[in-house]
Amino acid sequence: MDHSVPTIDSLPRRTLGRANGPLYRQLADILREPIGNGTFPVGGELPKEATIAEHFGVSLITVRQALRDLEADGLIRKRSAKPAVVTARSPSVNLSWKFKNFADMAAFTKDAQLTVKSYRKELSPVLQRHFGMGKEEAGYCLRSVLSIGEQRKAQITTYFPPDIGARMKREDFSDVLIFRSVQKHLGLRLDVAHVTIRAEIADEAVAADLGIMLGGPVLTVEMLYQSADQRSIEFSVARHPADIFSITYDAPNDLS
Repeated sequence: MDHSVPTIDSLPRRTLGRANGPLYRQLADILREPIGNGTFPVGGELPKEATIAEHFGVSLITVRQALRDLEADGLIRKRSAKPAVVTARSPSVNLSWKFKNFADMAAFTKDAQLTVKSYRKELSPVLQRHFGMGKEEAGYCLRSVLSIGEQRKAQITTYFPPDIGARMKREDFSDVLIFRSVQKHLGLRLDVAHVTIRAEIADEAVAADLGIMLGGPVLTVEMLYQSADQRSIEFSVARHPADIFSITYDAPNDLS
């Protein structure tokens, strides 16, 4: 195995612009190509962070965020005061939660498929809590499973108030992102998603949908989507197998 250190000339010299999205994401995409084709071999080192920053004219913070993305994908292993080491040519099955905007949600569902199990009117305390509905008032519930290949990534239960749900049909949920199907078919824009993350254990339905043990650990992510006028349009509960999932986020030191 070749453990030599590739030179910075192995990377294309490209100007990164904010008009094309976050700089760190552009840089991570550039670095993925030479890792994937073996230019930076498994076991070999990437160029130093400072060298990458100078080559692309970006900050060290941008480089470090890009490397964190590659590490979350299982492609590299970062080391203190040393260049990162390539650990794989293709992403591992481990999944990372890095949602800071709707674009991150779209990236999370890349290469995924949404299988709709049912769409019908239901009574649920969830509808009362999030949409201000009466106890005997039914809303709409979509039940689906998100998968990548043979791996089941999430069991998703999505609720809509009656006037929104009545305008959607089962076949309308053709996009892997449910909120994007809603935007497309109803001609509205969802402005923000309020996210709550909690730990749960799998009941029989969750265990069957995700292919995990009954009572096994589950990472549950709740998202309340609202329009620009702060009206609640959609509430989704996504339950993920905890053993293939991690949460990644930046925690800046704002203490004096």
